[in-house]
Amino acid sequence: MPYKTVLTGGRGEIEEKKSRFIATVRPVSTENEALDIIAAIRKEFWDARHNCYAYTIGSRGELQRCSDDGEPGGTAGRPILSVLSGEEIRNCIIVVTRYFGGTLLGTGGLVRAYQSAAKEGLAHCTVIERQEGQRLTVCTDYSGVGKLQFLMATQNTAVLDSRYTDTVEIDVILPVAKVSRFTEAVTEATGAKARILTGRKAEFAATDDGILIFDEK
Repeated sequence: MPYKTVLTGGRGEIEEKKSRFIATVRPVSTENEALDIIAAIRKEFWDARHNCYAYTIGSRGELQRCSDDGEPGGTAGRPILSVLSGEEIRNCIIVVTRYFGGTLLGTGGLVRAYQSAAKEGLAHCTVIERQEGQRLTVCTDYSGVGKLQFLMATQNTAVLDSRYTDTVEIDVILPVAKVSRFTEAVTEATGAKARILTGRKAEFAATDDGILIFDEK
């Protein structure tokens, strides 16, 4: 099942009635990682009044935690978590640090401020979509290259590498659910002359800079 997460961390800041809200966003894969990040942020902003947070872990958001860290109940942690849930972002933590500006914001004002800060933090991150994939190597003679290139282009197949020797080998990665249909299409396009070798499974994501591979199995 595809899911969105952050590739790299980021930090954004807003100001509301002279109170500063600094949102730090980081990718996490375990609760211990999240707790370590919270501890590090508290150390970095040791003089801040509040370091409120929310995190969600698991491709389906199986684990979710949030904290108001001294703010009125429900005005900080849950609003931050609602941003992660609304954007459907997983394996991510947002810590919003507040420096009090001397003016009370009220319950509604705090909710809006923490939500806005969380969104500002995400705006400074690179968000990607990760999905479970299957590596394949398509082997063919030179007569089949053009047909395969056309097929892969029309199906928007993620090509990882190509090797041209006495034969041609093309490494690709596909969502697991599309492997069967892709195999059938290759067989049809090449008259069953191409061979397909199955490699390892791995999560992957397409970015502007190319294909990223994660957690190869």
